[in-house]
Amino acid sequence: MAGDETSTEIIRVMVVDDHAIVRRGLLAYIDTVPTLHVLGEATDGQQAVTLMRQWQTLGEPVPDVVLMDLQMPRLGGVEATEAIVKNHPQVRVVVLSSFGEVERVHAALAAGAAGYVLKDADPDEVATAIRAAVAGEVHLDAAVARQLTKRMAAPHVGLTSLTEREREILTLVAQGHSNRSVADRLVISERTARTHVSNVLAKLQLSSRTQAALLAIREGLISSPD
Repeated sequence: MAGDETSTEIIRVMVVDDHAIVRRGLLAYIDTVPTLHVLGEATDGQQAVTLMRQWQTLGEPVPDVVLMDLQMPRLGGVEATEAIVKNHPQVRVVVLSSFGEVERVHAALAAGAAGYVLKDADPDEVATAIRAAVAGEVHLDAAVARQLTKRMAAPHVGLTSLTEREREILTLVAQGHSNRSVADRLVISERTARTHVSNVLAKLQLSSRTQAALLAIREGLISSPD
């Protein structure tokens, strides 16, 4: 769904959470918002990825936005987010978690999440985050944003804090490589690549791959695009 579409258009949503009571609450809330439509639900990341693949194979509609928990059995939210964003680039993922630590936020955003909302936030913020994601924006819970702002305001940690491998990871990320592509190039597992990317962002106090690319250009690791 394109970002210039009006707010009156229906936004299809899938809820992914391993706690039934949380799913029920989210589904009930979404049903009360006229512009939102529940397309499906999943009990963990693996089921979510499988459902998305099945819907696409059958030519059925896929969600515009996936509300994704982080800590789940089988396949966690970060891994599921990365898989969904990679295989369904038109789909946006908004993380809805009980945990707001900066490292978790970094990991989610590095995986491609388009928003991060804490579960104790006002219900209306969920709808706001969903609409922002569809519009191509990134919505962060106010408490999460404050933490990121404090981290960014802390004394700058430069490239000297990175290992040679991490500098290599930063360069690849800045060049636009996905975690899978980084893994293939460095002959490491995708999980290891994901961990490296998250560590690099955390060390440099960055919240996104875009910020990493800008830093790499500023520091001369890669050339500025024409």
